[in-house]
Amino acid sequence: MHKLYVIKPGAAMPEIPSRFAIEAGESLDMTIVVMPGVSCELPLAVELLGEGAQANLYGVYVCGTEEKVNISVNLSHKVGHCNSNQIFKGIAGGKSHVSFDGRIVVAPDAQKTEAYQSNHNILLSDDARVDTRPQLEIYADDVKCSHGATVGRLNEDEQFYMRSRGITLKEARTLQMISFVHPALQGIEDEDLRESLASEIEDAIRSIL
Repeated sequence: MHKLYVIKPGAAMPEIPSRFAIEAGESLDMTIVVMPGVSCELPLAVELLGEGAQANLYGVYVCGTEEKVNISVNLSHKVGHCNSNQIFKGIAGGKSHVSFDGRIVVAPDAQKTEAYQSNHNILLSDDARVDTRPQLEIYADDVKCSHGATVGRLNEDEQFYMRSRGITLKEARTLQMISFVHPALQGIEDEDLRESLASEIEDAIRSIL
């Protein structure tokens, strides 16, 4: 079952477990969305304990003022023949500060592991800050593992292309950001729910421009 947690300002903080133990043949599929106006700490520890266990973690955070969002993911492959995939996408504007710590540990006997992690961020202002620290600790030799992290700005060439076709700069920036975060919603299989959440995130993006 897919777990969806949406953190909104003025609403009660959802009870997100800090530790998940995934046994043989089980799967953890989870999406976390942090809306503008929320400061929070999100520590997650996931252990894959049995062969065939899987973990698919997705996250979106949109910050536009002075939010402080700290996300840490510690994902441990304890045995072999397990898969994990992480996609976290963030937008930081205003004077917000985001910290992402992602750690994947592959135990010595965890052969045939596949583990992937990506954290990509867009800065909207000079005062916004994103610290991203991906880590891989691999103690087995028959594995497929990778991680990637970026912090950058919106592509001005794309903006110029859209503006040359009558799209305003604000709308071009909005479309870029919507497209940017979309991959982090792919874990939501329910199409209606995914589209509803995408619409809510679009409103959130528009609110910080």
